[in-house]
Amino acid sequence: MSDRLPQWILWTGLTVAIVGIALITRPLLPVDETRYLAVAWEMWMRGDFLVPHLNGATYSHKPPLLFWLMHAGWWAFGVNEWTPRLVAPLFALGSLFLTARLARQVWPDDHRAAAYAPWLLFGCGFWTLFTTLTMFDMMLAFFAVAGISGILTAWRGERLKGFAVLAIAIGLGVLAKGPAILLHVLPVALSVPWWGGREPEDGGTVRQTWLGWYAGTLGAVVAGTVIALAWAVPAGIAGGEVYRDAIFWGQSAGRMVESFAHRRAWWWYLAVFPGLILPWVLWPSLWHAAGQGFRRAGRDLGQRFCAVWFAVAFAVFSMISGKQLHYLLPEFPAVALLLARWLSNSQLADRSTPLDRLLIGGLGAMLGLVMIAAEFVALPWRLPAWFPLLEGGWGVMPLAVGLWILLRGWPTAERGLPLVALLPVVTVVAVHLAAEPVLNSVYNLRPIARHLKELENGGAPLANFGKYHGQYHFLGRLEKPIAVMGVLQDDQEQFLKAHPNGRIVAYYDNLPDQADPVATYTFRQRTVAIWTAQTMIDHPGIGDRR
Repeated sequence: MSDRLPQWILWTGLTVAIVGIALITRPLLPVDETRYLAVAWEMWMRGDFLVPHLNGATYSHKPPLLFWLMHAGWWAFGVNEWTPRLVAPLFALGSLFLTARLARQVWPDDHRAAAYAPWLLFGCGFWTLFTTLTMFDMMLAFFAVAGISGILTAWRGERLKGFAVLAIAIGLGVLAKGPAILLHVLPVALSVPWWGGREPEDGGTVRQTWLGWYAGTLGAVVAGTVIALAWAVPAGIAGGEVYRDAIFWGQSAGRMVESFAHRRAWWWYLAVFPGLILPWVLWPSLWHAAGQGFRRAGRDLGQRFCAVWFAVAFAVFSMISGKQLHYLLPEFPAVALLLARWLSNSQLADRSTPLDRLLIGGLGAMLGLVMIAAEFVALPWRLPAWFPLLEGGWGVMPLAVGLWILLRGWPTAERGLPLVALLPVVTVVAVHLAAEPVLNSVYNLRPIARHLKELENGGAPLANFGKYHGQYHFLGRLEKPIAVMGVLQDDQEQFLKAHPNGRIVAYYDNLPDQADPVATYTFRQRTVAIWTAQTMIDHPGIGDRR
């Protein structure tokens, strides 16, 4: 397969396939995807592209670059759902190309490492899955790889060009997801004396060399900061004091020191990370090659470079209280580069062994059989009501790839890497196809959002019982804020008194029976009811979840 077509065409085609299937089969997922499109929609509707808003209030949790790129798609094609959902996948695809470039920069004479690295990155199961999601982290990963490429360019002697690339990557990285970009690139720049192994090619003395290097690094950070401040300063002025404090402090040092959510033990990343790089963790010959490569790490300065990139960020994220799996995505290219180097220097991993085929092929076969059997096997525990909607027959896809690997294996690493990377791709596709009936009936908020739009068009004020995450605004193209009740003291009484013709959205595990709602919908395993304000006045407490 990889002998007939350029490898970049193959991984681009596979990216298009998984993203296309996701667009066809999966609605926007609450609360993150629906929230981010709601912010972009409100900016678009207000004509305010400086300060993000959500449900009428300033939205300080994320910078605006993702929203701006969504707007660019709308300017070109009109307001739609599909162009915003292509932004993150395009950055994921760009990261594959940049990872190949990094391999050529780090090991100029190792052409196999440059060919292997994108496959090893794309074939990490978590990376493959995340390629389909509309989140900020793929953008951050892209700018981290771009910035590190700039560092290597500067170290190779092209100082001005390299530090300019680093500055732009830092500035855009801050606009993508805040100052976290510095954690991913600065350790590499500051540790050059350890992994660089030689003086930069400028002909100066050692002292002049380091002074010049760190001055250039500082200049890149300052220039990147200026790029970010070109938005942040006017946005802070326009958004007011609370918004200004949030974007300059709350989303950087404040969150790093004391996370608002997602608290987990310090060892959590250590426990889960092997699962994130499946199926590579099940390739025995690759890990045998890794053992050989690790013993040569002291003489291979490129391995030191990758180790700094990965280890510092991994350690810092392990120490802070808030942990999410996707925080580590910018470090996945470092892992791919290390694995590519180890594989390229070992003849042991070139051909598949029976144990390689058994573990990797067995994984695919097991995943496929589990999906297929889920439709027919009675399980001893209670299953959610939507479980029968799953179409487990799509498990034949990972089953087929797993059986192919089990029976045939691969003759060379060039053939094996695309084949093994195909396993997480077809698994992600199969899961989307199998879950499509569930996603579009149980997780689809569009029917509720459209009903709310009809009510808004009819002049009815709207409220949401409980915290509102903007999940209806883009899907329903709502133009007015939805009030929130049941959160602050007296907010319910104030809304009902001011809006006797209002409609309220409430959520239940068990729908109350003392009155009839205007409409009911199912979301996940809950009932979503729409009540008139008069019903809530007549039946106090009916909005409370039960």
